[in-house]
Amino acid sequence: MSGALDGLKIADFSWVGAGPRATKDLADNGALVVKIESAKRLDLGRMSPPFARGERKNHDASAFFAQTNTSKKSVTINLSDPRGIEVAKKLVAWADVVVENFGPGFMDRIGLSWEVLQEVKPDIILASVSVAGKTGPMAGFRGYGNAAAAMSGHADMTGWPGSEPHMPPLAYGDVVAPMMLTVAILSALEHRDRTGKGCHVDVSQIEAMVHVAGDLFAEMPADKPANHDPLIAPHGVFPVAGEDAWIAIACEARGSAEALASELGLDEISDEAIAAATRLRDGEDLAQALCDAGVAAAMVLDGKGVSESADLEAASHFVIVDHPVLGRAHMPAPPYQLPLTPWHVGPAPCLGEHNREIFVDTLGMAAEDLAALQEEGVLA
Repeated sequence: MSGALDGLKIADFSWVGAGPRATKDLADNGALVVKIESAKRLDLGRMSPPFARGERKNHDASAFFAQTNTSKKSVTINLSDPRGIEVAKKLVAWADVVVENFGPGFMDRIGLSWEVLQEVKPDIILASVSVAGKTGPMAGFRGYGNAAAAMSGHADMTGWPGSEPHMPPLAYGDVVAPMMLTVAILSALEHRDRTGKGCHVDVSQIEAMVHVAGDLFAEMPADKPANHDPLIAPHGVFPVAGEDAWIAIACEARGSAEALASELGLDEISDEAIAAATRLRDGEDLAQALCDAGVAAAMVLDGKGVSESADLEAASHFVIVDHPVLGRAHMPAPPYQLPLTPWHVGPAPCLGEHNREIFVDTLGMAAEDLAALQEEGVLA
């Protein structure tokens, strides 16, 4: 069976996380995503840990890059060379969608502005994602996902009462914004199919992060709530037997709070009493018993626990992919099932792995021209 997006062609100029995570979704669902890279301006994702066998200098050893770029093809184009830009335009003419997440003005400076892309292909879709978007008073703001966490309010509301603002442990904007970008791309494709017209879609990481937390701002107390919830109680994380082992419990109704008290043998319900009881119990057994009693509960998994989760593996969330440098590696799959058009997760590409396939076999470049341009550093 074919993927849901078979036949869709993407020229992917994006790098690091915000763009590549969106194009990963498209590639895993069958789109042909050609990632435009260069050894002269290496994707920071390729330089991000962890690395297979600690091979930091190996451009193809990053597990971060491998997870973020599954199922894609890689070509190398030196975008600082005008001849490279002409090759890039051939990819634009071939593609349905161009994706980029460069800093403000970069695409204009190298000669690939929205206006130029339209001249190359009038119905092209340009999909851009940046910290603050391309329009409005914040357009031109430079930064990464942590800046979006600060300006969207996430950093201020995170942490314990009385603590300073706390950054999320990852660039959360680089995770939320790609989901919005994927929806925007699919919407633009639907519009093109109806009207024959392309468009420029623009996603702001800051706005995407406000979107997922906007309801909290109206109810936010003067101090940080930490794990407490204004409507659900008890609501928190409690210790269980073992070293640094925890269980998360949420009682959304009085009946579930009473079931919690019954299971733990409590006469009163307080965080202190719950913690004293849970620390004597095996976490997995307690989580199952509470769920059976109608109480929302789950073990708190660390990274190792998540990656080795039997439940996630049984749900096909992690799939084993053979990578030429990482070997047999667990890769995250799309978190949904499409039975009639199933996704397929393939390995991330090595740098420039598909130069001949794309430039010669797909775009019709002569093999000797490819060899010459590679030798001269244009396609490098």
